[in-house]
Amino acid sequence: MIKKIISGGQTGADQGGLDFALEYGIEAGGWCPKGRICENGVIPARYPVEEVEEDDYNLRTKQNVRDSDGTLLIIRDGLMEEGTHLTIDFCRDFSKPWFLVDLKVMSGQLESIYSALADWTDKNRISVLNVAGNRESNSPGIQEETAALLARFLADLTGQPDSEG
Repeated sequence: MIKKIISGGQTGADQGGLDFALEYGIEAGGWCPKGRICENGVIPARYPVEEVEEDDYNLRTKQNVRDSDGTLLIIRDGLMEEGTHLTIDFCRDFSKPWFLVDLKVMSGQLESIYSALADWTDKNRISVLNVAGNRESNSPGIQEETAALLARFLADLTGQPDSEG
């Protein structure tokens, strides 16, 4: 069972994962670049991420993969940004599992995504989940969609309705 969500605090999928955790009372955290930098300035204070020693996105990505039991990558339209490729490389380096969801491609298959994600988290004993993926500027709406996907996934796991009903 997922007990903690971590991410790098970037706009988009990262912040969507943290939004979900904070809304549902799940422990949240992760590593971010020094100065709490993100594409639109500074990561909002409500996100409980810690700064690495450098303003280096790669270092925070590496530490988040290292500190998690597995990584959920959220993309859309097949767009895998450089950071997503790097995240997968770090998952391989640390022998950590990852699960890739393309929201556009899989939009008609959401029930099977929730089931596969549940199987993946169970099989890999995911307690600390790193949430990563596309930035908001490259995939508008992905932050909200990531939070909604995780809420629905949690609802399916627990048998409880999500906040959307």
